[in-house]
Amino acid sequence: MNDEPKPLIAFRRASIQRSNGFTLREIDWTIREGETWAITGPMGSGKSTLAETILGRHRVASGEIDRPALSQTSRRQRTSDAIRLVAFREESRLFSPAKHYYQQRFNFIDPVDDLSLEAFLRATADSADALHDMARHFGLERLLPLSFLKLSHGQSRRARLAQALLAKPELLILDDPFLGLDKAAREELAGMLGSLVKAGTRLLLVVKPGAMPAWVTHVLELQNGSVHGLGPRTPHPQPLSPAGRGETKRAETRAGRGEINLRAPRLPEGKSEVPIIQLTSVTVAYSGQPILNDVSWSVGAGEKWAVLGPNGAGKTTLLSLLCGDHPQAYAHDVRLFGQRRGCGESIWDIKRKVGLLSPELHVYFTEPLTAERVAATGFSDTMTPRPTSPEQDETIRSLFREFGLAAIASRPFAQLSAGEQRLVLFVRAVAKNPPLVILDEPFQGLDDNTISRARDWLDLHLREDQTLLFVTHHDEEIPRCVTRRLRLDGGRIVQIE
Repeated sequence: MNDEPKPLIAFRRASIQRSNGFTLREIDWTIREGETWAITGPMGSGKSTLAETILGRHRVASGEIDRPALSQTSRRQRTSDAIRLVAFREESRLFSPAKHYYQQRFNFIDPVDDLSLEAFLRATADSADALHDMARHFGLERLLPLSFLKLSHGQSRRARLAQALLAKPELLILDDPFLGLDKAAREELAGMLGSLVKAGTRLLLVVKPGAMPAWVTHVLELQNGSVHGLGPRTPHPQPLSPAGRGETKRAETRAGRGEINLRAPRLPEGKSEVPIIQLTSVTVAYSGQPILNDVSWSVGAGEKWAVLGPNGAGKTTLLSLLCGDHPQAYAHDVRLFGQRRGCGESIWDIKRKVGLLSPELHVYFTEPLTAERVAATGFSDTMTPRPTSPEQDETIRSLFREFGLAAIASRPFAQLSAGEQRLVLFVRAVAKNPPLVILDEPFQGLDDNTISRARDWLDLHLREDQTLLFVTHHDEEIPRCVTRRLRLDGGRIVQIE
Protein backbone atom coordinates (compact mmCIF):
# COMPACT_ATOMS: atom_id res chain seq x y z
CA MET A 1 0.00 0.00 0.00
CA ASN A 2 1.36 3.41 -0.99
CA ASP A 3 1.08 5.91 1.88
CA GLU A 4 2.75 8.69 -0.12
CA PRO A 5 0.66 11.90 -0.17
CA LYS A 6 -1.36 12.40 -3.32
CA PRO A 7 0.21 14.50 -6.09
CA LEU A 8 -1.20 17.96 -6.81
CA ILE A 9 0.96 18.90 -9.81
CA ALA A 10 3.26 16.56 -11.74
CA PHE A 11 5.81 17.46 -14.45
CA ARG A 12 7.05 14.42 -16.34
CA ARG A 13 10.13 15.20 -18.46
CA ALA A 14 8.29 18.34 -19.55
CA SER A 15 10.05 20.82 -21.82
CA ILE A 16 8.39 24.21 -22.19
CA GLN A 17 8.87 26.70 -24.99
CA ARG A 18 7.90 30.36 -24.74
CA SER A 19 7.10 32.58 -27.68
CA ASN A 20 10.39 34.42 -27.11
CA GLY A 21 12.32 31.18 -27.54
CA PHE A 22 13.17 30.63 -23.86
CA THR A 23 12.95 26.96 -22.94
CA LEU A 24 12.64 24.95 -19.77
CA ARG A 25 14.23 21.58 -20.37
CA GLU A 26 12.98 18.16 -19.16
CA ILE A 27 11.44 19.17 -15.86
CA ASP A 28 10.69 16.20 -13.57
CA TRP A 29 8.89 17.53 -10.52
CA THR A 30 5.93 16.53 -8.35
CA ILE A 31 4.17 18.68 -5.75
CA ARG A 32 2.33 16.55 -3.20
CA GLU A 33 -0.35 17.31 -0.66
CA GLY A 34 1.15 18.77 2.51
CA GLU A 35 4.29 20.10 0.80
CA THR A 36 5.07 23.81 0.51
CA TRP A 37 7.56 24.44 -2.29
CA ALA A 38 9.76 27.39 -3.18
CA ILE A 39 11.18 27.87 -6.68
CA THR A 40 14.50 29.69 -6.58
CA GLY A 41 17.45 30.48 -8.83
CA PRO A 42 19.33 33.41 -10.38
CA MET A 43 17.79 36.14 -12.52
CA GLY A 44 16.53 34.84 -15.87
CA SER A 45 16.80 31.16 -14.87
CA GLY A 46 13.13 30.47 -15.66
CA LYS A 47 11.47 30.72 -12.24
CA SER A 48 8.48 32.79 -13.35
CA THR A 49 8.16 30.79 -16.57
CA LEU A 50 7.87 27.58 -14.56
CA ALA A 51 5.23 29.12 -12.29
CA GLU A 52 3.25 30.40 -15.29
CA THR A 53 3.45 26.97 -16.92
CA ILE A 54 1.49 25.48 -14.03
CA LEU A 55 -1.35 27.79 -15.08
CA GLY A 56 -1.06 26.59 -18.69
CA ARG A 57 0.29 29.86 -20.07
CA HIS A 58 3.13 28.27 -22.06
CA ARG A 59 3.32 25.47 -24.60
CA VAL A 60 4.54 22.06 -23.51
CA ALA A 61 6.88 21.04 -26.33
CA SER A 62 7.47 17.53 -25.00
CA GLY A 63 6.66 15.45 -21.96
CA GLU A 64 3.52 16.20 -19.97
CA ILE A 65 2.07 18.12 -17.05
CA ASP A 66 -0.68 16.58 -14.96
CA ARG A 67 -2.83 18.37 -12.39
CA PRO A 68 -4.58 15.47 -10.64
CA ALA A 69 -5.60 17.48 -7.58
CA LEU A 70 -7.66 19.85 -9.68
CA SER A 71 -9.75 17.10 -11.21
CA GLN A 72 -10.39 15.68 -7.73
CA THR A 73 -11.03 18.85 -5.75
CA SER A 74 -12.26 21.40 -8.26
CA ARG A 75 -14.95 21.51 -10.90
CA ARG A 76 -13.94 24.95 -12.13
CA GLN A 77 -13.63 25.13 -15.86
CA ARG A 78 -10.42 27.12 -16.08
CA THR A 79 -7.05 26.24 -14.59
CA SER A 80 -6.45 29.95 -13.95
CA ASP A 81 -9.48 30.00 -11.62
CA ALA A 82 -8.38 26.97 -9.61
CA ILE A 83 -4.75 28.13 -9.50
CA ARG A 84 -4.03 31.80 -8.86
CA LEU A 85 -0.73 33.51 -9.59
CA VAL A 86 0.24 36.82 -8.02
CA ALA A 87 3.30 38.08 -9.86
CA PHE A 88 5.49 41.18 -9.65
CA ARG A 89 4.20 42.21 -13.03
CA GLU A 90 0.51 41.36 -12.96
CA GLU A 91 -1.88 42.69 -15.58
CA SER A 92 -5.14 42.55 -13.63
CA ARG A 93 -8.28 41.93 -15.65
CA LEU A 94 -9.75 44.90 -13.77
CA PHE A 95 -6.81 47.28 -14.03
CA SER A 96 -4.63 47.97 -17.03
CA PRO A 97 -1.74 50.46 -16.74
CA ALA A 98 -2.03 51.02 -20.49
CA LYS A 99 -5.15 53.10 -19.82
CA HIS A 100 -3.22 55.54 -17.63
CA TYR A 101 -0.20 57.79 -17.89
CA TYR A 102 2.56 57.50 -15.31
CA GLN A 103 2.04 60.92 -13.71
CA GLN A 104 -1.69 60.24 -13.23
CA ARG A 105 -1.08 58.23 -10.07
CA PHE A 106 -0.11 61.51 -8.36
CA ASN A 107 -2.75 63.71 -10.00
CA PHE A 108 -5.40 63.93 -7.33
CA ILE A 109 -7.51 66.42 -9.29
CA ASP A 110 -8.13 64.04 -12.19
CA PRO A 111 -11.74 62.84 -12.59
CA VAL A 112 -12.52 59.98 -10.21
CA ASP A 113 -13.01 57.32 -12.86
CA ASP A 114 -10.35 54.87 -11.71
CA LEU A 115 -10.97 51.51 -10.11
CA SER A 116 -11.08 51.78 -6.31
CA LEU A 117 -9.26 49.31 -4.11
CA GLU A 118 -12.62 48.13 -2.76
CA ALA A 119 -13.89 47.40 -6.28
CA PHE A 120 -10.63 45.61 -7.07
CA LEU A 121 -11.11 43.29 -4.09
CA ARG A 122 -14.84 42.90 -4.68
CA ALA A 123 -14.09 41.08 -7.96
CA THR A 124 -13.11 37.91 -6.07
CA ALA A 125 -14.81 38.36 -2.67
CA ASP A 126 -17.94 36.30 -2.02
CA SER A 127 -19.20 38.74 0.63
CA ALA A 128 -18.61 42.22 2.02
CA ASP A 129 -17.61 40.71 5.36
CA ALA A 130 -14.95 38.55 3.71
CA LEU A 131 -13.64 41.58 1.82
CA HIS A 132 -13.31 43.71 4.94
CA ASP A 133 -11.79 40.88 6.97
CA MET A 134 -9.14 40.31 4.32
CA ALA A 135 -8.47 44.05 3.95
CA ARG A 136 -8.00 44.25 7.71
CA HIS A 137 -5.54 41.33 7.69
CA PHE A 138 -3.43 43.07 5.04
CA GLY A 139 -3.65 46.54 6.62
CA LEU A 140 -5.68 47.88 3.70
CA GLU A 141 -9.02 48.74 5.28
CA ARG A 142 -8.50 52.51 5.46
CA LEU A 143 -7.33 52.51 1.83
CA LEU A 144 -10.47 50.86 0.40
CA PRO A 145 -11.96 54.12 -1.01
CA LEU A 146 -8.72 55.08 -2.79
CA SER A 147 -8.12 54.61 -6.48
CA PHE A 148 -6.01 51.52 -7.12
CA LEU A 149 -3.78 53.80 -9.21
CA LYS A 150 -2.90 55.88 -6.15
CA LEU A 151 -1.58 52.99 -4.05
CA SER A 152 2.11 52.71 -3.33
CA HIS A 153 4.02 49.72 -4.66
CA GLY A 154 3.89 47.94 -1.31
CA GLN A 155 0.18 48.66 -0.92
CA SER A 156 -0.72 47.43 -4.40
CA ARG A 157 1.36 44.31 -3.76
CA ARG A 158 -0.65 43.51 -0.63
CA ALA A 159 -3.88 44.28 -2.50
CA ARG A 160 -3.07 41.69 -5.17
CA LEU A 161 -2.31 39.10 -2.52
CA ALA A 162 -5.59 39.85 -0.78
CA GLN A 163 -7.57 39.63 -4.03
CA ALA A 164 -6.03 36.25 -4.85
CA LEU A 165 -6.79 34.83 -1.41
CA LEU A 166 -10.39 36.06 -1.60
CA ALA A 167 -10.81 33.85 -4.70
CA LYS A 168 -10.13 30.78 -2.51
CA PRO A 169 -7.92 29.01 -5.07
CA GLU A 170 -6.90 25.37 -4.84
CA LEU A 171 -3.27 26.48 -5.21
CA LEU A 172 -1.88 30.00 -4.76
CA ILE A 173 1.42 30.81 -6.48
CA LEU A 174 3.22 33.90 -5.18
CA ASP A 175 6.01 35.28 -7.36
CA ASP A 176 8.31 37.28 -5.05
CA PRO A 177 5.64 38.14 -2.46
CA PHE A 178 8.09 40.05 -0.24
CA LEU A 179 9.32 42.32 -3.01
CA GLY A 180 8.93 46.01 -2.20
CA LEU A 181 8.06 45.47 1.46
CA ASP A 182 9.99 46.86 4.41
CA LYS A 183 11.51 44.51 7.00
CA ALA A 184 8.58 44.66 9.41
CA ALA A 185 6.08 44.13 6.58
CA ARG A 186 8.10 41.19 5.22
CA GLU A 187 8.13 39.52 8.62
CA GLU A 188 4.44 40.20 9.13
CA LEU A 189 3.52 38.82 5.71
CA ALA A 190 5.69 35.73 6.20
CA GLY A 191 3.95 35.07 9.50
CA MET A 192 0.50 35.54 8.01
CA LEU A 193 1.25 33.29 5.03
CA GLY A 194 2.68 30.72 7.42
CA SER A 195 -0.60 30.77 9.33
CA LEU A 196 -2.48 30.22 6.07
CA VAL A 197 -0.26 27.24 5.25
CA LYS A 198 -0.84 25.82 8.72
CA ALA A 199 -4.59 26.21 8.17
CA GLY A 200 -4.41 24.24 4.92
CA THR A 201 -3.82 26.84 2.18
CA ARG A 202 -1.65 25.41 -0.58
CA LEU A 203 1.13 27.86 -1.42
CA LEU A 204 3.95 27.80 -3.96
CA LEU A 205 6.54 30.56 -3.73
CA VAL A 206 8.98 32.01 -6.24
CA VAL A 207 11.66 33.67 -4.10
CA LYS A 208 15.32 34.52 -3.73
CA PRO A 209 17.18 32.03 -1.48
CA GLY A 210 17.65 34.63 1.24
CA ALA A 211 13.92 35.44 1.34
CA MET A 212 12.67 31.90 1.98
CA PRO A 213 10.34 31.65 5.01
CA ALA A 214 10.95 28.97 7.62
CA TRP A 215 7.71 27.15 6.77
CA VAL A 216 8.86 26.24 3.24
CA THR A 217 9.35 22.45 3.22
CA HIS A 218 10.74 21.78 -0.28
CA VAL A 219 12.95 23.68 -2.74
CA LEU A 220 13.42 23.53 -6.51
CA GLU A 221 16.45 25.42 -7.83
CA LEU A 222 16.67 26.40 -11.50
CA GLN A 223 19.71 27.45 -13.52
CA ASN A 224 19.55 28.37 -17.20
CA GLY A 225 16.19 26.67 -17.70
CA SER A 226 17.11 23.35 -16.09
CA VAL A 227 16.59 21.86 -12.64
CA HIS A 228 19.79 22.30 -10.65
CA GLY A 229 18.42 20.64 -7.53
CA LEU A 230 15.13 19.75 -5.86
CA GLY A 231 13.82 18.00 -2.78
CA PRO A 232 13.17 18.56 0.92
CA ARG A 233 14.63 21.71 2.34
CA THR A 234 17.91 21.01 4.10
CA PRO A 235 20.32 23.25 6.01
CA HIS A 236 23.04 24.79 3.87
CA PRO A 237 26.30 26.44 4.88
CA GLN A 238 25.68 30.05 5.84
CA PRO A 239 26.23 32.10 2.67
CA LEU A 240 27.90 35.46 2.62
CA SER A 241 25.47 38.25 3.39
CA PRO A 242 24.53 40.42 0.39
CA ALA A 243 26.88 43.08 1.77
CA GLY A 244 29.68 40.53 2.11
CA ARG A 245 29.16 39.32 -1.44
CA GLY A 246 29.34 42.92 -2.56
CA GLU A 247 32.68 43.44 -0.83
CA THR A 248 34.05 40.31 -2.50
CA LYS A 249 32.85 41.52 -5.89
CA ARG A 250 34.36 44.97 -5.28
CA ALA A 251 37.72 43.40 -4.51
CA GLU A 252 37.53 41.37 -7.72
CA THR A 253 36.60 44.44 -9.72
CA ARG A 254 39.44 46.51 -8.33
CA ALA A 255 41.83 43.63 -9.01
CA GLY A 256 40.86 43.68 -12.66
CA ARG A 257 38.82 40.48 -12.65
CA GLY A 258 35.40 42.09 -12.77
CA GLU A 259 33.55 43.20 -15.89
CA ILE A 260 32.78 46.78 -14.84
CA ASN A 261 34.22 49.25 -17.31
CA LEU A 262 36.43 51.84 -15.61
CA ARG A 263 36.91 54.17 -18.55
CA ALA A 264 34.67 56.92 -17.12
CA PRO A 265 36.54 58.33 -14.09
CA ARG A 266 34.96 60.76 -11.66
CA LEU A 267 35.34 64.35 -12.74
CA PRO A 268 36.88 66.79 -10.24
CA GLU A 269 34.22 69.41 -10.77
CA GLY A 270 33.32 71.90 -8.07
CA LYS A 271 29.98 71.67 -6.34
CA SER A 272 27.48 74.48 -6.75
CA GLU A 273 26.61 76.44 -3.62
CA VAL A 274 22.95 76.52 -4.74
CA PRO A 275 21.09 73.42 -3.49
CA ILE A 276 19.97 71.15 -6.29
CA ILE A 277 16.88 70.31 -4.17
CA GLN A 278 15.20 72.60 -1.64
CA LEU A 279 11.87 71.80 0.04
CA THR A 280 10.48 74.14 2.69
CA SER A 281 7.55 73.16 4.94
CA VAL A 282 5.95 70.93 2.29
CA THR A 283 2.68 69.22 3.21
CA VAL A 284 0.80 66.94 0.79
CA ALA A 285 -2.58 65.46 1.67
CA TYR A 286 -5.18 63.40 -0.14
CA SER A 287 -8.78 63.05 1.03
CA GLY A 288 -7.79 64.70 4.28
CA GLN A 289 -4.98 62.23 4.97
CA PRO A 290 -1.46 63.74 5.14
CA ILE A 291 1.04 61.90 2.98
CA LEU A 292 3.87 64.35 3.62
CA ASN A 293 3.74 66.53 6.72
CA ASP A 294 5.84 69.71 7.05
CA VAL A 295 8.85 68.35 5.18
CA SER A 296 11.90 70.62 4.82
CA TRP A 297 15.00 69.21 3.13
CA SER A 298 18.01 70.55 1.25
CA VAL A 299 20.29 68.54 -1.05
CA GLY A 300 23.51 69.96 -2.46
CA ALA A 301 24.85 69.16 -5.90
CA GLY A 302 26.97 66.03 -5.79
CA GLU A 303 25.52 64.70 -2.55
CA LYS A 304 24.61 61.01 -2.41
CA TRP A 305 21.57 60.25 -0.23
CA ALA A 306 19.77 57.13 0.94
CA VAL A 307 16.04 57.79 1.42
CA LEU A 308 14.71 55.31 3.96
CA GLY A 309 11.48 54.47 5.76
CA PRO A 310 8.70 51.87 5.97
CA ASN A 311 6.01 51.32 3.35
CA GLY A 312 3.63 54.27 3.28
CA ALA A 313 6.16 56.64 4.87
CA GLY A 314 5.86 59.09 1.96
CA LYS A 315 9.04 58.27 0.06
CA THR A 316 7.40 57.81 -3.35
CA THR A 317 5.37 61.02 -2.97
CA LEU A 318 8.52 62.91 -1.98
CA LEU A 319 10.36 61.69 -5.07
CA SER A 320 7.41 62.52 -7.32
CA LEU A 321 7.66 66.15 -6.22
CA LEU A 322 11.28 66.19 -7.33
CA CYS A 323 11.03 64.55 -10.74
CA GLY A 324 8.07 66.60 -11.98
CA ASP A 325 5.31 64.01 -11.65
CA HIS A 326 3.29 65.48 -8.76
CA PRO A 327 1.01 68.48 -9.49
CA GLN A 328 1.09 69.66 -5.87
CA ALA A 329 4.74 70.60 -6.34
CA TYR A 330 3.46 73.85 -7.87
CA ALA A 331 1.50 74.73 -4.71
CA HIS A 332 4.49 74.44 -2.36
CA ASP A 333 7.97 75.82 -1.93
CA VAL A 334 9.78 73.18 -3.97
CA ARG A 335 12.96 74.33 -5.71
CA LEU A 336 14.88 72.19 -8.18
CA PHE A 337 18.21 73.20 -9.64
CA GLY A 338 17.81 76.61 -8.00
CA GLN A 339 14.41 77.39 -9.52
CA ARG A 340 11.05 77.28 -7.79
CA ARG A 341 8.52 74.95 -9.37
CA GLY A 342 5.84 76.82 -11.31
CA CYS A 343 8.13 79.65 -12.43
CA GLY A 344 7.98 78.92 -16.15
CA GLU A 345 9.73 75.57 -16.46
CA SER A 346 7.92 72.59 -18.00
CA ILE A 347 7.90 69.03 -16.73
CA TRP A 348 10.27 68.18 -19.59
CA ASP A 349 12.75 70.87 -18.47
CA ILE A 350 12.98 68.98 -15.19
CA LYS A 351 13.07 65.49 -16.67
CA ARG A 352 15.99 66.39 -18.92
CA LYS A 353 18.10 66.73 -15.77
CA VAL A 354 16.78 63.64 -13.98
CA GLY A 355 17.33 59.91 -14.46
CA LEU A 356 14.53 57.93 -12.79
CA LEU A 357 13.90 54.30 -11.91
CA SER A 358 10.83 53.43 -9.85
CA PRO A 359 9.14 50.12 -8.92
CA GLU A 360 6.04 50.81 -11.05
CA LEU A 361 7.74 52.22 -14.14
CA HIS A 362 7.95 48.98 -16.13
CA VAL A 363 4.17 48.51 -16.40
CA TYR A 364 3.78 51.77 -18.33
CA PHE A 365 5.93 50.56 -21.24
CA THR A 366 3.01 49.23 -23.25
CA GLU A 367 4.38 49.63 -26.79
CA PRO A 368 6.11 46.59 -28.35
CA LEU A 369 9.69 47.79 -27.82
CA THR A 370 12.87 45.78 -27.57
CA ALA A 371 14.96 45.93 -24.41
CA GLU A 372 17.50 48.18 -26.15
CA ARG A 373 14.81 50.62 -27.36
CA VAL A 374 13.27 50.83 -23.88
CA ALA A 375 16.66 51.75 -22.42
CA ALA A 376 17.12 54.36 -25.16
CA THR A 377 13.91 56.17 -24.12
CA GLY A 378 15.95 57.48 -21.20
CA PHE A 379 17.50 60.03 -23.55
CA SER A 380 14.09 61.53 -24.41
CA ASP A 381 12.46 61.00 -20.98
CA THR A 382 9.43 59.34 -22.57
CA MET A 383 7.99 55.83 -22.65
CA THR A 384 7.65 55.77 -26.42
CA PRO A 385 10.51 55.53 -28.93
CA ARG A 386 12.24 58.66 -30.21
CA PRO A 387 15.13 58.97 -32.70
CA THR A 388 18.55 58.52 -31.09
CA SER A 389 22.02 59.49 -32.27
CA PRO A 390 24.77 56.98 -33.11
CA GLU A 391 26.58 58.09 -29.94
CA GLN A 392 23.51 57.40 -27.83
CA ASP A 393 23.03 54.00 -29.45
CA GLU A 394 26.64 53.11 -28.66
CA THR A 395 26.16 54.21 -25.05
CA ILE A 396 23.25 51.80 -24.67
CA ARG A 397 25.15 48.95 -26.35
CA SER A 398 28.15 49.57 -24.10
CA LEU A 399 26.04 49.56 -20.94
CA PHE A 400 24.24 46.40 -22.08
CA ARG A 401 27.61 44.71 -22.51
CA GLU A 402 28.76 45.84 -19.07
CA PHE A 403 25.65 44.47 -17.38
CA GLY A 404 25.47 41.21 -19.35
CA LEU A 405 22.36 42.29 -21.26
CA ALA A 406 23.72 42.08 -24.82
CA ALA A 407 22.04 38.72 -25.45
CA ILE A 408 18.57 40.12 -24.71
CA ALA A 409 19.00 43.53 -26.39
CA SER A 410 16.71 42.67 -29.31
CA ARG A 411 14.14 40.72 -27.30
CA PRO A 412 10.72 42.28 -26.59
CA PHE A 413 10.82 44.09 -23.25
CA ALA A 414 7.45 42.60 -22.25
CA GLN A 415 8.86 39.07 -22.53
CA LEU A 416 11.81 39.63 -20.20
CA SER A 417 11.85 38.42 -16.63
CA ALA A 418 11.09 40.98 -13.91
CA GLY A 419 14.78 41.10 -12.99
CA GLU A 420 15.87 41.63 -16.59
CA GLN A 421 13.33 44.42 -16.99
CA ARG A 422 14.61 46.06 -13.81
CA LEU A 423 18.20 46.00 -15.06
CA VAL A 424 17.18 47.43 -18.45
CA LEU A 425 15.41 50.29 -16.64
CA PHE A 426 18.50 50.83 -14.48
CA VAL A 427 20.46 51.37 -17.70
CA ARG A 428 17.71 53.73 -18.89
CA ALA A 429 18.04 55.84 -15.73
CA VAL A 430 21.81 56.33 -15.95
CA ALA A 431 22.39 56.33 -19.72
CA LYS A 432 22.16 60.11 -20.28
CA ASN A 433 24.47 60.84 -17.33
CA PRO A 434 22.00 63.28 -15.69
CA PRO A 435 22.79 65.75 -12.88
CA LEU A 436 20.21 64.03 -10.62
CA VAL A 437 19.76 60.24 -10.46
CA ILE A 438 16.68 58.98 -8.57
CA LEU A 439 16.65 55.22 -7.96
CA ASP A 440 13.54 54.04 -6.11
CA GLU A 441 14.12 50.42 -5.01
CA PRO A 442 16.27 49.78 -8.10
CA PHE A 443 17.40 46.27 -7.18
CA GLN A 444 13.99 44.61 -6.88
CA GLY A 445 14.01 41.25 -8.66
CA LEU A 446 17.80 41.16 -9.11
CA ASP A 447 20.01 38.35 -7.86
CA ASP A 448 22.91 39.06 -5.53
CA ASN A 449 25.61 39.04 -8.22
CA THR A 450 23.68 41.52 -10.36
CA ILE A 451 23.04 43.75 -7.34
CA SER A 452 26.76 43.81 -6.60
CA ARG A 453 27.52 44.68 -10.21
CA ALA A 454 24.99 47.54 -10.33
CA ARG A 455 26.06 48.87 -6.94
CA ASP A 456 29.71 48.81 -8.00
CA TRP A 457 28.79 50.64 -11.19
CA LEU A 458 27.27 53.48 -9.17
CA ASP A 459 30.34 53.68 -6.93
CA LEU A 460 32.71 53.79 -9.88
CA HIS A 461 30.83 55.87 -12.42
CA LEU A 462 28.80 58.55 -10.66
CA ARG A 463 30.62 61.86 -11.01
CA GLU A 464 31.53 63.99 -8.01
CA ASP A 465 28.98 66.58 -9.14
CA GLN A 466 26.16 64.08 -9.75
CA THR A 467 23.45 63.85 -7.10
CA LEU A 468 22.00 60.47 -6.12
CA LEU A 469 18.78 59.69 -4.24
CA PHE A 470 18.69 55.96 -3.48
CA VAL A 471 15.56 54.38 -1.95
CA THR A 472 15.67 50.89 -0.48
CA HIS A 473 14.27 48.68 2.28
CA HIS A 474 17.59 46.80 2.45
CA ASP A 475 20.54 48.63 4.00
CA GLU A 476 23.00 46.18 2.45
CA GLU A 477 21.98 47.43 -1.03
CA ILE A 478 23.13 51.02 -0.38
CA PRO A 479 26.19 51.94 -2.50
CA ARG A 480 29.37 52.92 -0.68
CA CYS A 481 29.30 56.35 -2.33
CA VAL A 482 26.18 57.23 -0.27
CA THR A 483 27.18 59.42 2.68
CA ARG A 484 23.85 61.02 3.74
CA ARG A 485 20.60 59.50 5.00
CA LEU A 486 17.04 60.80 5.18
CA ARG A 487 14.49 58.70 7.07
CA LEU A 488 10.73 59.23 6.78
CA ASP A 489 7.94 57.75 8.86
CA GLY A 490 4.27 58.66 8.71
CA GLY A 491 4.98 61.43 6.21
CA ARG A 492 7.44 63.21 8.53
CA ILE A 493 11.21 63.43 8.53
CA VAL A 494 12.39 61.53 11.60
CA GLN A 495 16.12 61.49 10.89
CA ILE A 496 18.69 63.34 8.78
CA GLU A 497 22.34 62.44 9.00
